[in-house]
Amino acid sequence: MIKGFKMKLYPGMEEEYERRHSQLWPEMKDMIHEYGGRNYTIFLDRETLTLFGYIEVEHEELWTKSADTKINRKWWDYMADIMETNPDNSPVSIDLKELFHLD
Repeated sequence: MIKGFKMKLYPGMEEEYERRHSQLWPEMKDMIHEYGGRNYTIFLDRETLTLFGYIEVEHEELWTKSADTKINRKWWDYMADIMETNPDNSPVSIDLKELFHLD
């Protein structure tokens, strides 16, 4: 299953967001794979500071459970100062509807 979503950076945080992801913790990478995530890509619209995420997941139920892992919560806390978040520090994330896909 393919998932698309959008999030939002705070102004001036583009380089810091990229830096943190270039140093993604090994245990975070492991968790993403353990919960069925593959081909994870995040794009930035520089004009609006909107992030567009694309990920392929094996099973949506399993992927949903990844949000409650200790390492994921730690990552959310780490990223909360540079992007829009909910009260629990999870990123404000809006799922996007897939309209077209070509293999």
